[in-house]
Amino acid sequence: MSTAQNLLVAKALAETRQAKFAARNRVNKIALTLSLAAMAFGVFWLIWILWETLRQGVGGLAIATFTQMTPPPNEVGGIANAIFGSFVMVMLATFVGTPIGIMAGIYLAEYNPKGWLASVTRFVNDILLSAPSIVIGLFVYAVVVAYFKTFSGLAGALALALIVIPVVIRTTENMLQLVPPGLREAAYALGTPKWKVIISITLRAARAGVVTGVLLAVARIAGETAPLLFTALNNQFWTADVSQPMASLPVTIFKFAMSPYENWQQLAWAGVFLITIAVLALNILARVLTRNKH
Repeated sequence: MSTAQNLLVAKALAETRQAKFAARNRVNKIALTLSLAAMAFGVFWLIWILWETLRQGVGGLAIATFTQMTPPPNEVGGIANAIFGSFVMVMLATFVGTPIGIMAGIYLAEYNPKGWLASVTRFVNDILLSAPSIVIGLFVYAVVVAYFKTFSGLAGALALALIVIPVVIRTTENMLQLVPPGLREAAYALGTPKWKVIISITLRAARAGVVTGVLLAVARIAGETAPLLFTALNNQFWTADVSQPMASLPVTIFKFAMSPYENWQQLAWAGVFLITIAVLALNILARVLTRNKH
């Protein structure tokens, strides 16, 4: 092949490569544009929702909001009983679900990561993670509420705990798997028992991620309405008796937002604002803990 032919072949190859590069560049620009458009679309609605929550929610805040019970229509009142009820049920659910989730996550990551029981546990956990919360509420209603023939804050806490458990299990297992094996091997080489390695080495190394998972689980259950409709129902008055129906912010918001009464609607917006701020604070705290971990 002559020099002229070699030049022509090289030129053709260069043009082909340039055409492929230009095509890839066009595809990249189109994909980037679509990604930015999707992001802008989501951010637009998020900002709108947050703005409406801030504008309407702040207008419904007053001293009575935090000191008085849910009022009758067109009368002055607050949502103190709903705030207290939500706090009690969320805390109970967290205290019940967190130890179970952490211990199950430790078992899956440290004791039997590839056994048949671990596989079944992960499968059931995935089902619970993807199950609609209303299904969990109906289950607790059939098992607890129908059996005892009464709605109760305890049943509501149980339903919320069933939502907490799979989140904590998944987070704990993933965080423990990220701990370098060399830490465990060094501790075993010194003769440390397995349980002490888990408590003092692996769990301590993954504590930021585990706490983040717990906070995210709390943020999730803080706004759940459907399970509480079937379990705790509602209560217009203040009560600390978890064996009786108990008010909660999500259910109160649901009830008041659909009403035609202006004072109820204002209290519903105030409740939305409080839940949004609480969930936002928990998510920010989770991000901070994750950032410090790295």
